[in-house]
Amino acid sequence: MTEAPTKTLSGAVELRDWRRLLDDPPDPAVTEKGRLLKEAAMLDFGVRESAIASWLYTKCHQQIPTLAVETAAVAASGDGSCVLLYNPEFFAAIGADGVRFVLFHEARHLIHRHLYVEAELREDPVFTLAAEVSINHVVMRRLRAELPSLLKGETREPVGIDPRQIHALYESDLRAQGLGPLAYKQFVETDMSVYGELKRMSDPPVPAGFGAVCPHLVIGGLPLDDETVGHVVEGVLADVLRAALRGEGIAREEILHLADRSEGGSDRVSKMWGRLGLGALRGRTEPTRRVEWWKRWLTDTLASRLRDGERLIYPRKHGAVLLALGHDPMLSWRGRERTKVVVVAIDTSGSMSQRVIDWLMTLIGRTDGVETHWLSFDGEVMPFVAGERVRGGGGTDFGKVVEYVEGRREVGGKRCEVEPDAVIMVTDGYAPRVTPARPENWIWLITDGGDDWPDHHSPVMACHRVTTGDS
Repeated sequence: MTEAPTKTLSGAVELRDWRRLLDDPPDPAVTEKGRLLKEAAMLDFGVRESAIASWLYTKCHQQIPTLAVETAAVAASGDGSCVLLYNPEFFAAIGADGVRFVLFHEARHLIHRHLYVEAELREDPVFTLAAEVSINHVVMRRLRAELPSLLKGETREPVGIDPRQIHALYESDLRAQGLGPLAYKQFVETDMSVYGELKRMSDPPVPAGFGAVCPHLVIGGLPLDDETVGHVVEGVLADVLRAALRGEGIAREEILHLADRSEGGSDRVSKMWGRLGLGALRGRTEPTRRVEWWKRWLTDTLASRLRDGERLIYPRKHGAVLLALGHDPMLSWRGRERTKVVVVAIDTSGSMSQRVIDWLMTLIGRTDGVETHWLSFDGEVMPFVAGERVRGGGGTDFGKVVEYVEGRREVGGKRCEVEPDAVIMVTDGYAPRVTPARPENWIWLITDGGDDWPDHHSPVMACHRVTTGDS
């Protein structure tokens, strides 16, 4: 968190023992002020600042004002629960900008803990310092803010590790050794670059008792279970990545920035980004070695088109009014719930892996609220029911599929009677190119050795290569 002294609790604290956390309650007026500052910060995260921080804190179903911590902390226990603890007196003292800084900082610490779980790193005080430098740099940049400050005497003094001051000490140290330091921009480029450069110092500026700088890591017996943190954080990252695929600018910018900063962390980090399907957002493959990444890509891409009515959002104007009146902001559903319609069209003109077809049928069959219509096609379009034998073998004509799906062609005396939310084309891509009326709803899966022209078409359509083995 921030460089504030930590008031540890006597004995081990269990999350189930809420009364221990609520002993010595804060002043009611200060508690209410701290709560309003916390809610305003979280509303800002959801509206304009940080999709990751906003969604992380929605996982903290209990948010408790307490004097048991000096600043704020997230506790995560082995039962899968997360709790946000915050000191309302501290929040009131640092003001609205300070609260936003502290909560953003806390959220990034949870991300760090998940990304860099190796015990030897967590036990290295230089890595702890590197995390503070890296996180505070990101928070200052994204929030366009300075460190929080507290009134001491007649002046306000900053609270926390200033990355620019640490860089200045780093420069002096390396020059004294006759070595060339990196400029600040390169120094803070990734999380691991900060750690690597600090390790080059003859005397890294780790303060005495530095373990107490981050109370969320060391408060008395408050647990921070790795399994719970991993489950929560990776789930949030997956949700944010899907939001980025839907075109949400804040989510896209933040998830790509976080991925870039974690480069070089470990092979495990690279595999995690592969599992989440980051390659779909970047337009390239992330290695996983465990899963067929095109499946993850399709799952995420399909979800991004089908879940428009299933996402909770902060209503900006209504939320602001509630906050002004002293009420809790409410989450609202976006859009109307309805059954989504998917058309899956399978090219039977050339070789097609039965394994791919079987998996697609399984995927769509397991997706709640989805009505699926199946087509096979070569030179003609042939609707079929899942489980029926797929026919074909002639030439390929994408145009007839487009005409049928858009209701402009009859097959067997019938026109397509549905308006699909997504059309999945499984093909080798070798046929005259087409431009559907709603290209944003078309997903092209190109088999091995095929032509991925939809990825370069104008307008570009969602496109990915299908492999039948692990990548």
